[in-house]
Amino acid sequence: MLHSDLIRVNDLLITVLLHSGSRWPSKGSKPTAQPVHVSLAIPHDISSTARSDDLSQSINYSTLASTLRTSLSPAAASLEEPAFESLEQIVFRCFDLLLLPEPTSTPRLPGAQIRVVQLKPPLHCQALAVEGVATCGADASWRLIELHHIVENLECYPIVGVNPAERLERQLVRINITVNDPSATGMSVHWLDFRTLTRRLHQKVEATSYLTLEALASFVAVETLQHLQSNSNGIIDYNPKVSIKAAKPCALVFADSSEVEITRVSNDYPTELHSSPRSLNHSASGDMHSAAIALGSNIGDKFQNIELALRLLENPLSVVTDRSTLSDNAFLFVVNTSFLYESAPMYVTDQPSFINCACMIETNIPPVVLLQLVKKIEEIVGRRPSFQNGPRAIDLDIVLYDELVLDTRMPQEQLTPDNLSVDLVIPHPRMPEREFVLRPLFDMIPEYVHPSLHKTLSTLLHELLLVSNDPPMEKVLVFPRYPLPPNVSSPLSGIGPVPSTLTFWRYTDSKSVRKVQSKTKGRTRLMATLNATPDSFSDGSTHNTIPSALAYIRQAARASVDIMDIGGYSTRPGAAFVSVDEEIDRVVPIVQAMRSAGSTTIEEDNEEIRRVKEMPISIDTFRWEVTEKAILAGANCINDVYAFTGPQNYPYPALEVDRQQNNESMRQMKGLARKFAVPVVLMHSRGDAGMNKDYSAYSYSDDGAVIEAVREELGLKVDQIVKGKGSIRRWNVIVDPGIGFSKTVEDNLELLRRGGAVTADTLIGRVPSKRKNPLTGFPQLIGTSRKSFLGVVLANARGRSAEAKDRAWATASAVSCAVQQGALVVRVHDTHEMSDVVAIADALWR
Repeated sequence: MLHSDLIRVNDLLITVLLHSGSRWPSKGSKPTAQPVHVSLAIPHDISSTARSDDLSQSINYSTLASTLRTSLSPAAASLEEPAFESLEQIVFRCFDLLLLPEPTSTPRLPGAQIRVVQLKPPLHCQALAVEGVATCGADASWRLIELHHIVENLECYPIVGVNPAERLERQLVRINITVNDPSATGMSVHWLDFRTLTRRLHQKVEATSYLTLEALASFVAVETLQHLQSNSNGIIDYNPKVSIKAAKPCALVFADSSEVEITRVSNDYPTELHSSPRSLNHSASGDMHSAAIALGSNIGDKFQNIELALRLLENPLSVVTDRSTLSDNAFLFVVNTSFLYESAPMYVTDQPSFINCACMIETNIPPVVLLQLVKKIEEIVGRRPSFQNGPRAIDLDIVLYDELVLDTRMPQEQLTPDNLSVDLVIPHPRMPEREFVLRPLFDMIPEYVHPSLHKTLSTLLHELLLVSNDPPMEKVLVFPRYPLPPNVSSPLSGIGPVPSTLTFWRYTDSKSVRKVQSKTKGRTRLMATLNATPDSFSDGSTHNTIPSALAYIRQAARASVDIMDIGGYSTRPGAAFVSVDEEIDRVVPIVQAMRSAGSTTIEEDNEEIRRVKEMPISIDTFRWEVTEKAILAGANCINDVYAFTGPQNYPYPALEVDRQQNNESMRQMKGLARKFAVPVVLMHSRGDAGMNKDYSAYSYSDDGAVIEAVREELGLKVDQIVKGKGSIRRWNVIVDPGIGFSKTVEDNLELLRRGGAVTADTLIGRVPSKRKNPLTGFPQLIGTSRKSFLGVVLANARGRSAEAKDRAWATASAVSCAVQQGALVVRVHDTHEMSDVVAIADALWR
């Protein structure tokens, strides 16, 4: 603090709404109302007030208290705003209220110290507190100097002491913890999960049996540092300091307690702890940096423009040939991508809608040189000079670079968030007001802390949505056009041709957080199943010739089917082995026949022929050789029941005997999906469809064992496929929970009735290692058509068996449930009937 004099308000009692709950976690999504004490200290030279005895020369603490009470408490008991995610967020909000400039004549405060105490904390402790110190900056912001997290009087009952009687009885120990990062760098409003920490310490301390308080205090320090290290939310060079007090109230007759106090950092425990900081910068190399780039396009083939820009990004030496600008050792890798979104134009609204996304990159290219690279990419893709915020073929903005704060503009230009045509400002100054930037970043790094605003991207997005009346941004799934036309070329050597767009689907998350409805009503997409096999469980030898296959496809076109799924290898239990060449011979001719439908001798109207030729084709295979041949022939999507890991895919990661096959399958299928830029359906399975049905290892989950298993097991594979070097685009992934594959009848029913939970934005895993569901936000494909579990249900209910071809009505019920749970695609055999079912279900549920 800059002054020796302080104006204080102590223990101001305020009722706030906290999402983290009080003694017990919040029920559902509603925050919990509870009391907190807010104390503040303001540095202020009181000399003039002391001489004049005039309050106008000082700070009116009554006004400060009133401001905090009015702004932090809900206006009425029925309101749910303002609500706070954590105590840290309350502290940061207090700094906003006290230190940000207001359009009044009141002098701006030089700084503040804020302490927020939760009076009804989680079980076993007396209180929790967060204390921060901040000063005002010259740029109309405040700067965090210190941040402390405090646990007061955590009560545990371990065995502790040297006396024989102390070895027989548990006794009360009170533990006080203070956590401090001296640099306060990267502090997040979600920085410390008090509930998880206190639960962990209470459980572990009560299991100890130390002779001395010294050993117990050191144990608490190690456990606290381990928790902080594993939940550091991407803070680079993270090295917190913890102070531990351990007291025994029953140790001495004539004293309140005996106590030991220690202060420790991670380096004090070199064998117990190892450093693994997580931030935008994932590499230990000093030359490696992580950055976020936002992409947008609203003229031309928007999807082709974005894919081309991403490929150019990864070839910086081909884009910038001047080695005085970009050195020979320059590299750039796209290691993560967001979903793809369609958004209305902002600022200048009389222009086409935009397609927006973002990517994470790893690079050794400095920020200013990276700006030159993206400007050159814009030029190559086809961006032409235009007015500010006008239409463009491509727009690339460097929005984040590690935790850097940079502004290359002249000082007089830095007062506005504009004037960015040739300069670089990081973080991008318009980010907090742009959902089309925040939402894609949220897909990848929701807990990244904005280095200037001191808030996570998750918080910034939530705050923006509270004041926005715009409809939800719609996600987009794109199908590229294959086969490629003859003599197609690329703008630069070494970069493969980028396909044009065949069609695309818009869809909105079924559990959208936005309170207003989308103007365009989404619909469920219908995937028709064509098994070009003699032994499929439901329609074997029915469509395995070109004429019979085309007849089924034409029927599907008349039923307004959205995509045709063609398979040449049955995955039913006990199905005969099919060689790669035979599978290719089964499916590729049908793909070719669809793409040349107009040359057949069968007379049909031109509209039906057009629908057949333009219908997206999904190739149902787990073999990369079949995948490549089918796409080159005209397929537009991959449907892999083993999620790129091959038939020997359980357990995963694989046993040593199967690991080589798994790795090769993953490498080949990922490479093809990335090369051809096609959507992929990744299904949960455990090898043989009739085996491995035990999910008891996941029974800890409140959402049910099978749902948790799908999220954990399929999520592991999806993360491997969409993250890291050589990953495919997140927006190209559809997930399939694998109904009918390695599940009991009840498991299949549970996945149907609660399908939305598979991709819900929730935490998975065991305490204290819970983490974000890796399947959050992905669109789902549900395949229940004619499956055997429906026959079992019918047999149990009606006392009669139902063959596959007789399960249409049962399928209709399952399809309706899938639509209600928010599935984007349903896979069916009976196209005409299920088209009607989906139309009614959409009218009911979408």
